[in-house]
Amino acid sequence: MRTNKLGNEKSPYLLQHQHNPVHWLPWGEEAFALARAEQKPIFLSIGYSTCYWCHVMEKDSFEHQDVADVLNRDFVPVKLDREERPDIDKIYMDFLIAMSGHGGWPLSAWLTPDLKPFYCGTYFPRQQFIPLLERIAVIWRDERDRVFESADAITHSLQQQESVAGSAPISASLLTAAYRQLGRVFDPSYGGFGTAPKFPPSMNLMLLLRIHRRTGDQTALEMVELTLGRMARGGIYDHLGGGFARYSTDAKWLVPHFEKMLYDNALLALAYLEGYQATGRTLYASVAREILDYVRREMTDPTGGFHSAEDAGEVGKEGEYYVWAENELKEHLPEQAFEELRRMYGITREGNFEGATNILALQDTASWTDKEASLALEAKEILLAVRQRRTRPHRDDKILASWNGLMISALCKGFQVLEDSELLASAEQAMRCILDRMVDGERLLHRYRDGEAAIPGFLEDYAYVIQALLDLYESTFATDYLTTARSFQTILDSQFWDTADGGYFFSAAGDPSVLIRKKDITDGATPSGNGIAARNLLRLWHLTYDERYEQRALAIFQAAASALQQYPSALGSTLLAIDFYLDRAKEVAIVGSPDSSEVKQLLQSLRRGFFPNLVVALGEASTSAETVPLLEGKTGTTDRAQFYVCEKRMCKEPTIDPSKALELCKPVDTYTLTT
Repeated sequence: MRTNKLGNEKSPYLLQHQHNPVHWLPWGEEAFALARAEQKPIFLSIGYSTCYWCHVMEKDSFEHQDVADVLNRDFVPVKLDREERPDIDKIYMDFLIAMSGHGGWPLSAWLTPDLKPFYCGTYFPRQQFIPLLERIAVIWRDERDRVFESADAITHSLQQQESVAGSAPISASLLTAAYRQLGRVFDPSYGGFGTAPKFPPSMNLMLLLRIHRRTGDQTALEMVELTLGRMARGGIYDHLGGGFARYSTDAKWLVPHFEKMLYDNALLALAYLEGYQATGRTLYASVAREILDYVRREMTDPTGGFHSAEDAGEVGKEGEYYVWAENELKEHLPEQAFEELRRMYGITREGNFEGATNILALQDTASWTDKEASLALEAKEILLAVRQRRTRPHRDDKILASWNGLMISALCKGFQVLEDSELLASAEQAMRCILDRMVDGERLLHRYRDGEAAIPGFLEDYAYVIQALLDLYESTFATDYLTTARSFQTILDSQFWDTADGGYFFSAAGDPSVLIRKKDITDGATPSGNGIAARNLLRLWHLTYDERYEQRALAIFQAAASALQQYPSALGSTLLAIDFYLDRAKEVAIVGSPDSSEVKQLLQSLRRGFFPNLVVALGEASTSAETVPLLEGKTGTTDRAQFYVCEKRMCKEPTIDPSKALELCKPVDTYTLTT
């Protein structure tokens, strides 16, 4: 079978297109040079391997010779994996949103040979696509000067978007404004925000938990609890295997878009674990454990890293792996187990999905306790075994530093809250994969697959991995993790910082194929790299007392000031950092052995409770102070651990009583939600 130039790539998405008759080239100088030499526009197609409509467009258009003939004759066709090159994707996605008011993949963009966009869209049916290609080719031939003028104007406009700076006081009014915005779009029936399609709002749920913690507002907590509960009951959750699908196509969380993403499940595990810390509801702990067990069982690479995603299924068969006809369930289950399953999940002959099949979604009349009863567990075990004999959806097995960082943080939180050392072992193995395989000199690389690490790391890679290293330090108190976090932070500061307006650019300088260096301020499917970096900097400040970290965090807040004033609820990760900064954040220094019963008691209490705005250091002052300045000058007794609870270097009287130390950690800086 003929192979185009994508056959030499590592990206699963690009490899899916290697046998197309289209003469695809990967994003790079070969394609750019060809466009310049032949004076042809570039047709840029951006997607990812688990993108359903990307598969549809391939089967509908790119596999057909008539489409290939037009693309090969009149354009330089380029394929790009958005998960490998999010920096490029962000540039042209901004153009698409500006032009059409919405985004999505596949992203289809037409560029001049100097990479400036002049037209774009998403999925085009074949009957529309060929005439569109021919029309663009004619315009390029007959009105090229006008095309270049338009491309220049578009590029200038996109560049202007990046230079918006502002200033604003950093106060609790920003948290209040976000709370009001979220309240206006909250769904009081099914939770979540806005209308269908509904995406799990992990960052904003964690924000609302913090708002409740410092204001006592019950509505904030109710929004979180309704959303966590409804999502866990819905079809968006895999009740057999664990883990959440990407989004729900309806308002009830019933019918998912069945692909599963590593980052979604990391963020949702964190949200459910924080929900458990804040409320003590065991349902949330159960969901979090099932998410983490799913990832460890199904998404772990032999290297210890985590794969990126699982597909929704083949074109025309989306969700087939996950749904059940009533007669299938009767065939495989004992009668009593089937009847219990039917009661719990509302199984019917007509079904609740295509083809008279049933998506498992827990009925309002059933409880989570029912789900964990022996009959239900027996049915789950049987059906999982049956499902595993089905054709499994495609799995994207590339390892991304950024998304692995998020999952490592989730596993650390799981270890701390659920007290399961196997979760910590998985987190440490994944970090070892990153540090052993995805570092070039001192710099992070973005992607690892099939023995090759490549692509210089982006802001998200550094921010999420630094966060994971800090979480590993506070889980193990191994100082190497803190030292490595500080080293990566130094690179982030030197290579990514915007010296003019503050904040971090998404990519480092020096790549001529990056038309515009974007600045990642708002949250999208993943948290803003600047938001995560700001909280990392504050944690580093409290652990090291290096005020340069604090000043850089404050500069990020000012770089985000304009966006914070206009649409604060879109900056959930930044608001988590602001909440940390405004609260009476605690520095807990423990001088003594981690094996001490008093140390174990305090750590267990801090980890089971909801204390999002503190840092913990543990060690002997004489051996750890150089690496962990928080421990400097802190002394212990000969046979008992000593606990110091401080706020911005001001420490309370040290104590050997873990209960007293816990009480010192509880005060918060309260505020009132203004109208």
